[in-house]
Amino acid sequence: MQYQATVKIEQKPGMLDPEGTTVKRALEHLGYASESVKTAKLFEIVLEAESASAAKQQVDEMCQKLIANPIVDKYSIEIEEKK
Repeated sequence: MQYQATVKIEQKPGMLDPEGTTVKRALEHLGYASESVKTAKLFEIVLEAESASAAKQQVDEMCQKLIANPIVDKYSIEIEEKK
């Protein structure tokens, strides 16, 4: 069965986010006030698996081995059956 995984990668609290800081400053120069700006990455992965839990396990392994840096990143995984 096909599943679509949505993986959101964010930096752990306390990590520097230079891209977010740059966007925050640019917004201020344009006249927009903001408390903070954080960046994140979103991956959509379509894969074959026997079940939703098996798909989530595979994607978790992908994150641990390649997609996320466990030292600075945290990630969340959502699985949906592909129609």
